[in-house]
Amino acid sequence: QVQLVESGGGSVQAGGSLTLSCTASGYSFRNACLGWFRQAPGKEREGVAVIYARGGRIYYDDSVRGRFTISQDNAKNMLYLQMNSLKPEDTAMYYCAAGVPGVCYSDSWRSGMDYWGKGTLVTISS
Repeated sequence: QVQLVESGGGSVQAGGSLTLSCTASGYSFRNACLGWFRQAPGKEREGVAVIYARGGRIYYDDSVRGRFTISQDNAKNMLYLQMNSLKPEDTAMYYCAAGVPGVCYSDSWRSGMDYWGKGTLVTISS
């Protein structure tokens, strides 16, 4: 059974930083498309960033490009999201997700993931 678990959420002031982590059981991140997504209250889920390390593919949504960094550690089977210069509009539940490599090269990467975590809450105050 595949299980993804996020951690690292919390409450910080605008301009601050947080690092989210995601670990998996029953699934290897080594050859997978991995992503971070978020859903703010009353809004639809949106894609934040994806990575396919073996293919050198990294993509960020315009709303976070230059502020967030996605990375992975295959030895630890971990996925990370370093978030800097946080804004109140970054407030959301953040989810990690995993899928087949091809998803990272597809226009449908925002909806093509196979496995999802339950999320970690990030709250940014002004």
